[in-house]
Amino acid sequence: MSEIASKQQLRLAFLRWAIVTVPLILLLGFVSARIAPAGDDNRWFAMLAKPSVNPPGWVFPWVWTTLYILMGVALAVVIHARGSRLRGAAILVFVVQLALNLIWSPVFFGMHRIGMATLIIAAMLVAAIATTVLFGRIRTLAAWLMVPYLVWISFAGVLCWQIGRLNPDAQGIAPSAGSTQVIDL
Repeated sequence: MSEIASKQQLRLAFLRWAIVTVPLILLLGFVSARIAPAGDDNRWFAMLAKPSVNPPGWVFPWVWTTLYILMGVALAVVIHARGSRLRGAAILVFVVQLALNLIWSPVFFGMHRIGMATLIIAAMLVAAIATTVLFGRIRTLAAWLMVPYLVWISFAGVLCWQIGRLNPDAQGIAPSAGSTQVIDL
């Protein structure tokens, strides 16, 4: 017996995936950001010279929450695209770019390695572009959902590079003795 699923059944199947992928990516992003204090909560970062285009600290949590939601929905769209021969490769490349994303914050804010963080964000951008291209070959919507992420990490890469240029000895800058930079989970 070969029945075709109704539109409602297909929507429900997509929603089941989205209910898993969106919270999972949000949780992973939250955990990554909590490994080391980030932004305004990081005393080392507060001591650094920043470029004039550096957004205020309150922008980052809102932007990343939005981006992680969009990424989760894009992933759900691709996972839901059964029968696509590119689906496995697209998901693998997505996982690679997400892993790079998740290690960036601890490297930058926790280890104070601006140069390494700049290289990570460059690799993340390449992997995110590859992800977007693969997603686009599977479902156009999934690719468009990744575009704001591409724009933001391009901007973040420029910020990271500029911060490194403005603070050549950043790794040697020590926050006050009473602060801890890496949190044990």
